[in-house]
Amino acid sequence: MNQNAGKLFWPNTYKAIADFPQLDENMECDVCIIGSGSTGAFLAYHFAQDDLKTVLVERGNIGYGSSIASTGLLQYSNDKLFTSYIHSFGEEVAYNHLKNCYHAIAHYKYEILPKLDENPDFIERKSFYYASKQEDERVLEEEFKNLSSFKFPVHYWRAEKIKQHFPFQKNAALITEGDAEINPYKNIHLLYDYAVKHGVKIFQNTEIVGNRFDHKEATLYTKDKHSIRTKYVIYATGYEAQQAVVDSNAQIVSSYAIATNSIEYFNDWSDNMLIWETARPYIYARTSIDQRIIIGGLDEGTIDRNKRESMLFHKRDLLLKILVDLFPELSGKIQAEYYWTGFLGETHNGLPMIKQHPNYENGYYLLPYGGNGTVYSMILSKILKDFILHGHHDDFSLYYKQ
Repeated sequence: MNQNAGKLFWPNTYKAIADFPQLDENMECDVCIIGSGSTGAFLAYHFAQDDLKTVLVERGNIGYGSSIASTGLLQYSNDKLFTSYIHSFGEEVAYNHLKNCYHAIAHYKYEILPKLDENPDFIERKSFYYASKQEDERVLEEEFKNLSSFKFPVHYWRAEKIKQHFPFQKNAALITEGDAEINPYKNIHLLYDYAVKHGVKIFQNTEIVGNRFDHKEATLYTKDKHSIRTKYVIYATGYEAQQAVVDSNAQIVSSYAIATNSIEYFNDWSDNMLIWETARPYIYARTSIDQRIIIGGLDEGTIDRNKRESMLFHKRDLLLKILVDLFPELSGKIQAEYYWTGFLGETHNGLPMIKQHPNYENGYYLLPYGGNGTVYSMILSKILKDFILHGHHDDFSLYYKQ
């Protein structure tokens, strides 16, 4: 599956130091991770903390899957509102999931970030979630009430206050605290740098084409006829996993994004908040450290690569227009220097998933589907590592789906 296309932004922002080799010998390990996006990176980081011998393989180049099509927003609130989670699952499950999202960002800031060689442009941000239509005010009011009752950091702004902070008119918005932005490509490579320094073996251009499963051991075979014997196999292949474990709860859509030229003296964006909206599909926007604006969304329900890419220029121009409509001062000052499209996984119930391999009890698929994919990767990778090491994690059953 060709997961992204267009003129990608993130690979131009960071030159990876590590030169990962191709596997050229037979290996034995405790854990083999397949896939090198954000999920693979967080798995490699977490397993590097322990004594398990870990190998990661990627069939292409490290970090070049769907993760580089991400726009790098880290938010605890996401596609499905907290209120909707409560209606679907009850307060306990809804709270536990949102708490995991909130704590994952804090855990990254306080526990992971200090261990990396440099900051992957992680900056704490507030999020501005506005009502796209007047009737959505009631939705935001209920969401504010529910988030507040569970002590999540959230504020409710009405039209008058919004006007004081932004040049556009919106009837209502939620301001959430505890969110952040990040350079997803830089983050992936810094996590891998850490993992390699702590014993994880990483190989690119190494495609797994076959396997043999025994009761407690798996043997994976590469395209170049080498083998990896391992106890645990973790598939971190992103949206490609749907080709292997089709799940009725999941769907793949196409999403679009642009990054503008750098803009000087632009002061209309209050606190550089992360912006998104109640409409579905929605748009979302952020700034970058080099004073660009990144805006994405306008999802299409297609997995046809040709159809997805045929709409790229139209979506690029439409995203640019939406941005100017929000910030009229930008008219004539911006252009889409980068524009891209990629596949995005979603789940109907709004929860990411851990699925067991159908033919191997120690094989797992991590499926961090949703607009909060990077945050979900943080959560699922930590849960699965603890489950493998200790045989238990309190939230394993929350995301595990047979």
